[in-house]
Amino acid sequence: MRCVTLEDVFVHPIAQKYLKRSGIAHAIAVAYHAYRFALNHGVNVDLATKAALLHDIGHYEWYSNGTWDYEKYKQNDIHAIKGAERAHKLLIRLGEHPKNAKEIALAILLHTDSYLPEGELKRKPLQTVIKLADEADEEPGGKHHYRHIDEALALKKIRELDELVDKQLQKERLDYII
Repeated sequence: MRCVTLEDVFVHPIAQKYLKRSGIAHAIAVAYHAYRFALNHGVNVDLATKAALLHDIGHYEWYSNGTWDYEKYKQNDIHAIKGAERAHKLLIRLGEHPKNAKEIALAILLHTDSYLPEGELKRKPLQTVIKLADEADEEPGGKHHYRHIDEALALKKIRELDELVDKQLQKERLDYII
């Protein structure tokens, strides 16, 4: 049994504040992608979906003269650093196991290399899943952050994903016992 569900995370006021800033529709889509990629890569679906849901909560809105400045964002972005910190703090506050909160935060930290110096980065499987899931939903110019989703539909999708995660974790427990 999970201590913290996706719904617990999603409805928290802190998560709502930052998910609205970075795009709820994008966060949910990435969480679904992460679920599928986690199954394919043998990664814990609970950790993957939580990291994916929260992967962009560190975004800062880079505007110039009232419009989104994508170039300014690309030059100054550290959203993964800020997001990892926010996610860790939120998950601990909600009662997530500290080891899980750390793994989720590290996956958020390494989901993009936009702020890292040039070079090769060796990601762990969970970190790779979150990077792939985010890339699967990206649109040119950051447009994926501006798609809209009805609040009731968003909550319904989160609950459906929670059910998928629970079923998968139960299946894995049964497979382990047998």
